[in-house]
Amino acid sequence: MNVAIIGYGRMGKTIEKICLTRNHNVSVVIDIDNKDEINSLHDKNIDVAIEFTQPHSAFPNIRALIGQNIPVVCGTTAWTDKMEEIQELVQNQDGTFFYAPNYSIGVNLFFAINEYVAKLMNNFQDFDVSMEEIHHIHKLDSPSGTALNLAHDILTYNEKKTSWTNEETEKREELSIISKREPDVAGIHSIFYEGPYDKIECTHTAKSREGFALGSVLAAEWVHDKKGIFSMKDFLKQFL
Repeated sequence: MNVAIIGYGRMGKTIEKICLTRNHNVSVVIDIDNKDEINSLHDKNIDVAIEFTQPHSAFPNIRALIGQNIPVVCGTTAWTDKMEEIQELVQNQDGTFFYAPNYSIGVNLFFAINEYVAKLMNNFQDFDVSMEEIHHIHKLDSPSGTALNLAHDILTYNEKKTSWTNEETEKREELSIISKREPDVAGIHSIFYEGPYDKIECTHTAKSREGFALGSVLAAEWVHDKKGIFSMKDFLKQFL
């Protein structure tokens, strides 16, 4: 594949390395120094663009790529209040858009485990649920997109919880998400169910960024010749 990398920070550089090891050609790299070039990629023979930037730039980047009929795999979080606009644009353009808050295969299996446990634990009212997420000090959004995805499924299936808050809380109806930022942490997400007599912990620990980068490249390989809107749930169906 001919791949465009949008965002050339630590993730972008790792994605480039993974692409090259899998025999793909990185034909275009867009970063802050040449950001306007994203509007003129029509003639670059790009099969797919992988976008990992910042929340404020993700929406215009995706819009520009979809407008040029370039399939997009996006991993930027904290912009999805505009998701409906992107979905409408993809439908109108007969385009291709793949979004996940986290591309780690392990994390997406963790999502499935979280959904199952949330359904199960809803039957046991003595247990309260809370969350914690830890990331590197350079991560801007808080809670993380992964934490919000986990929280969404807990709120969907836990009848006691109606909203989340990014702090400790005494309110039974609020799901507490504690966010911590520490040096050199790729990502740790934990869910705690605590009752009067015992405590259950479910934790996913990312060892490095390579897992996220590999997942995004695998998603790009899978989606680049498809049309529509996709997620990691769609990608994982091929293994079921």
